[in-house]
Amino acid sequence: MISNQILQTTIDGLKNITRRELSVVEREGKVVASTEENMQNQVIESIELFVDSPAENQLVAGFQYFKVFEGGSIEYIVLIKGEDEETFRIGKMAAFQIQSLLVAYKEGYDKDNFIKNLLLDNLLLVDIYSRAKKLHIENNVRRIVYLIETEIDKELNIVEIVRNIFPTKIKDFVTAVDEKSIILVKELKETDDRAEIENIAKTIYDTLTAEAMSNIYVAIGTDVKDLKNVSSSYKEAKMALEVGRIFEESQHIVNYKQLGIGRLIYQLPTPLCRMFISEVLHGLSMDQFDEETLTTVNKLFDNNLNVSETSRQLYFHRNTLVYRLDKLQKMTGLDLRNFDDAIVFKIMLMVSKYMTFKENFRY
Repeated sequence: MISNQILQTTIDGLKNITRRELSVVEREGKVVASTEENMQNQVIESIELFVDSPAENQLVAGFQYFKVFEGGSIEYIVLIKGEDEETFRIGKMAAFQIQSLLVAYKEGYDKDNFIKNLLLDNLLLVDIYSRAKKLHIENNVRRIVYLIETEIDKELNIVEIVRNIFPTKIKDFVTAVDEKSIILVKELKETDDRAEIENIAKTIYDTLTAEAMSNIYVAIGTDVKDLKNVSSSYKEAKMALEVGRIFEESQHIVNYKQLGIGRLIYQLPTPLCRMFISEVLHGLSMDQFDEETLTTVNKLFDNNLNVSETSRQLYFHRNTLVYRLDKLQKMTGLDLRNFDDAIVFKIMLMVSKYMTFKENFRY
């Protein structure tokens, strides 16, 4: 239903053009919008007789009444002061304008429901195409899903903020699926490349960070060309958000196509992960590696196994780093100066991180 504020703005605009006093009344008789202050929130008892009559318009006590329909039933009555022919025409125009608003808002509501059900796989394949046709939503268009997660501030309408980022893009859809998640289904041009796709995500992140000033995360699915595949892009964005949280804690924008080995690890069964960790560590646990050792190892990986550069960045002698690596080799049998051993240990660290996430999530 249209908000009373929208109705008030509409009739205020009509009054500025026509210089006539207008009111909008609910079928129960309550005035919900009026250009006359003394009419605000009044209840018009006589409206019930007009509602029950077959007439679509009527002249009553110096006011002309016009019915506004939605789906075959009366939604509002427009009142306009005056008895002449010009007043009648203005009243008819006002009723038509409000009825057009009702149709537009209903279509917008229906589109929002359609997109939600599409994302959540609640539609049969035949329903997707038939409903899309009725709602004038094109099928074979390049689209991509952006999943935005934020700590919702009840004083801010995050959905509206996202919509306003792309005010002229009437073919984009923004909806909320739960208290924290907002989804943008964005139509792409054929020329939009990965840089442009990520630039859109950055625009969303920068705008929401400035407006909401809270933790914002934006995940990007893959682009699809068929409506039925939009839900796949959504699932990929969800996976990207979770995988990014596990392996890239500092990243606020995560692209499904750039998850790398983290995406593979995320899909491994838990028993296989435990078996791999046990085989690499020979019965040791991650608790037996002190923070100093893990910091050294991660910095070594950051520097592509360059021992000299790593020791320089950690502000200690090269021999100290060699000593720590030798100590780690004695514990695990892996020499991180060797590429193959380093790969095995790196994957083990990522699998351990994933297992820790799984355990925390479970409880």
